Amino acid sequence: MVTTERPPHRLRAWMLEGLSDMGKAGGHTGPHAEPEPPHQGQRWWRVMCLTGVDYFSTLGYQPGIAALAAGLLSPVATIVLVLVTLAGALPVYRRVAEESPHGEGSIAMLERLLSFWQGKLFVLTLLGFAATDFLITITLSAADASTHLVQNPHLTSALHDKQLLITLLLVALLGAVFLKGFLEAIGVAVALVGVYLTLNVVVVITGLWHVVTAGHVVTDWSSALTAEHGNVFVMIGVALIVFPKLALGLSGFETGVAVMPHVRGDAGDTEERPAGRIRDTKKLLTTAALIMSCFLIATSFITTVLIPEKEFKTGGQANGRALAYLAHEYLGSAFGTVYDISTIAILWFAGASAMAGLLNLMPRYLPRYGMAPHWARAVRPMVIVFTLVAFLVTWIFDANVDKQGGAYATGVLVLISSAAIAVTIAAHKAGQRGWTIGFAVISAVFLYTTVVNVIERPDGVKIGACFIAGIVLVSLLSRLARAFELRVTQVQLDDMAERFIRDMSHRRIRFIANKPGLRDKAEYRDKIEQIRIDNDIPMTEDFVFAEVTVTDPSEFEAGLTVRGEVLHGRYRVLTLEHSSISNALAALLLHVRDMTGCTPHIYFEWTEGTPFANFLRFFLFGQGEVAPVTREVLRLAEPNRARRPRVHTG
Repeated sequence: MVTTERPPHRLRAWMLEGLSDMGKAGGHTGPHAEPEPPHQGQRWWRVMCLTGVDYFSTLGYQPGIAALAAGLLSPVATIVLVLVTLAGALPVYRRVAEESPHGEGSIAMLERLLSFWQGKLFVLTLLGFAATDFLITITLSAADASTHLVQNPHLTSALHDKQLLITLLLVALLGAVFLKGFLEAIGVAVALVGVYLTLNVVVVITGLWHVVTAGHVVTDWSSALTAEHGNVFVMIGVALIVFPKLALGLSGFETGVAVMPHVRGDAGDTEERPAGRIRDTKKLLTTAALIMSCFLIATSFITTVLIPEKEFKTGGQANGRALAYLAHEYLGSAFGTVYDISTIAILWFAGASAMAGLLNLMPRYLPRYGMAPHWARAVRPMVIVFTLVAFLVTWIFDANVDKQGGAYATGVLVLISSAAIAVTIAAHKAGQRGWTIGFAVISAVFLYTTVVNVIERPDGVKIGACFIAGIVLVSLLSRLARAFELRVTQVQLDDMAERFIRDMSHRRIRFIANKPGLRDKAEYRDKIEQIRIDNDIPMTEDFVFAEVTVTDPSEFEAGLTVRGEVLHGRYRVLTLEHSSISNALAALLLHVRDMTGCTPHIYFEWTEGTPFANFLRFFLFGQGEVAPVTREVLRLAEPNRARRPRVHTG
């Protein structure tokens, strides 16, 4: 019998191993990992490469998607994208870096603005779109990597109909690496980004040289552009309309803020005032945006004028791999193959970055809300869940880069819009009128872009809605399953409260749970009398009242503060503050037991109302049927019945 049960136990232990083997000891992993020890981080330009595996790798598919979306207007629309990047997204995320220097990002900024359940649901919604962004990054990057592999001249005949299978294998390989243990390596990111950008510089220079030497291509392009759209103002107007389809080029900013804890900063930085880290993160964001902007403009231009339009479409040799097409066309098969290998590597590593982001983003919020099952605290079960979801998304979109563009853009735009709104509110609270107006305009631009993208390509919001529904459903079920856990992180008693307990420890410790009303003398006198009658307690016994003030009932875990006071010259009252009445009382009883070595007793009156309605009140508002819930919390927290505090109800 022992031998038959051992393998499942070993498998379960392996699956539920913590995060310590998945990167730094005891911490999260990947590009969004926990901070380095103080002053032991990396130089900002090295951390920029960590962001770059996500941001710069979009060059693998961005020019082709831009050509499909805007046609001959692709360079003009890309210039609009660059202006929005530099004048909109960059200032927003520079401000986000100031407001959340520990890598929490814009979601944490908005979380602080809202309380109660609406705040939790709002964060869950944003997490749904963040999951869309990261998961589509995994599937889109894998799909584009497989495109580069399948379209390579040396392999196209053997792999031309295997793209879906190859994409699934790449996603599975990514999951397998994380199951084994993904050791973060900024050095790998630096090497990948350095090689990839160098190869792209070669391709861009070669493309510009062919444009200059074959001058007719520019003339042909400008003539066709004028014939199709007329004057410059019409072109700009159309470019503004199609701009939302190019929003993939805005990715990377949220990742840039998430990797802030890795930036070294100055020797004098503290966790409270990391001025050097903030300054260098701004350098990181600005440099990455400038590099990407230059590449976006150059690559959109050379691909538009040098590649026939039909090649961008599905089945064309430049579909999802426009720059690779130019590399093979003008630099030969050998260089093109090297370029393909580099692109596949950085796209795969972008998927690893996204997976690490998911594994670190969800635990940042859901456990605090009590909205994650216990197994969600371990990396491996979550890797399996995310990998299976990535399989599903890949199958739904048939590993097609173009079809996933809308979903990816939606996730990116929602996060950037939320960041713009967050910094607008932050500037308004700081009394910065000019910045408030500027950020409000930027917010309007991104909201417009998001709405247009959703209308034209609803796949993204549909997938986002599925993720949101799944996260909310699983979170609420988890919260229900964990409703009776002891959720008090610590108990703090003031001097008077401690004196009451020390005095009671010399005899039987009896508490009366009281819902405070007028708090007049009659209230306490009548309550004691009622408890004596209901429980047949002699007049010689004395009591201490325990009254709970509910703070924010949507909080799952919180500390408990206990203050003692004497009312009307004779009634001793302990005032407790917590998110749940039952949890507060249970924690008080256990603390008193451990403090005195005596078993405390607590007395309740039955609450009026149906059990179901009272449970909903407890679940949503921290109140409800207090007596049985307190007893259940105590039962789960203390399995030994002999040591469990006594609960009496009359």
